[in-house]
Amino acid sequence: MFVVIQTRVQLCDRQLPLIQMILSLLILLASLLQQYGTEAESSDVSKFQLSNIKEPNGVQESIQEKVITVSGEGMIHSPDFPHTYPRNSMLVWRLVAANSMRIQLTFDERFGLEDPEDGICKYDYVEIEDPTEKTIQGRWCGSQSAPISQKSRGSQIIVRFISDEYFSSEPGFCIHYSAIPEIVSEPEVPAVLPPSLQGVEELSEAVAVLSTVEDVMKYLEPERWQLDMDELYKPTWHVLGKSFLLNKKARGADLNQLREEVRLYSCTPRNFSVSLREELKRTDVIFWPSCLLVKRCGGNCACCSHRCFDCQCMPAKVTKKYHEVLLLRHRSGTRGLQKSITDVALEHHEECSCVCKDDLD
Repeated sequence: MFVVIQTRVQLCDRQLPLIQMILSLLILLASLLQQYGTEAESSDVSKFQLSNIKEPNGVQESIQEKVITVSGEGMIHSPDFPHTYPRNSMLVWRLVAANSMRIQLTFDERFGLEDPEDGICKYDYVEIEDPTEKTIQGRWCGSQSAPISQKSRGSQIIVRFISDEYFSSEPGFCIHYSAIPEIVSEPEVPAVLPPSLQGVEELSEAVAVLSTVEDVMKYLEPERWQLDMDELYKPTWHVLGKSFLLNKKARGADLNQLREEVRLYSCTPRNFSVSLREELKRTDVIFWPSCLLVKRCGGNCACCSHRCFDCQCMPAKVTKKYHEVLLLRHRSGTRGLQKSITDVALEHHEECSCVCKDDLD
């Protein structure tokens, strides 16, 4: 009996170091797995999260944008390009170059986002913002053709991609970026480029000062402007738009009545001039005329309730009217301008009323 007990004690003493070694290996393995998981999670989250490291020019990443230093060439694209991008996404890239450099953006020919509504990109779109002047250089959607190349006015440029929670499309977008030197030269009389080679902004300013459609056609095509005029007003249903249907085209205002309304300073619909490119958010095309008159509520509310300290003139009835304008756009991949008569829909305020701000809140 004494011999059996002694043998079991010896076996336990021999197995104790083996158990200790196995426990040590398990603890080491758990530590390595925890460290690997932490590094992987940190790598995934850092793509569009806050960073404490500042760029050389002092720009720091925020929780809403990814800062990319542009010293050579690279690209940014929608998720899963060239396949269907995910829904309900918002990605922002801030491209930063040296102070003496500018950033060139070139869109891949494979471009396709959700189509616009009434010619306006409302749902899925990519837009370019100039942080120096705090202006939107352009907003694009649809799938007809890739946008033209863009260049930053300063050393930074912001690219923003938005997709809503409903329909997504393919292939999305891809933008190639590169740093180019800023060209600084002595002031010279600028050479006048042919209209087909002018940029959208330059051409828009040039045609805005012209008085008639004939003047616009002569400026665009001096040699064949009469043929363009005949083609422009060719009586086909493709050209005759909604302005000729159901009496929707805006008619001239009664100037005497307008003068009386201005004199009375009441809350009534007034004539306001609006820029079509700003109103329709179409920065990729040129309209002529560049501005149109619309009816919008204006005036004061002196006869509002005495119990209201802040009374505002608000629209009580809003209608959509169609206006016939000349539309110019650059042809994709070729020189020349595409000219067409088109209809644009603008909101008009038919009736106005004084509303207390407290009721609006």
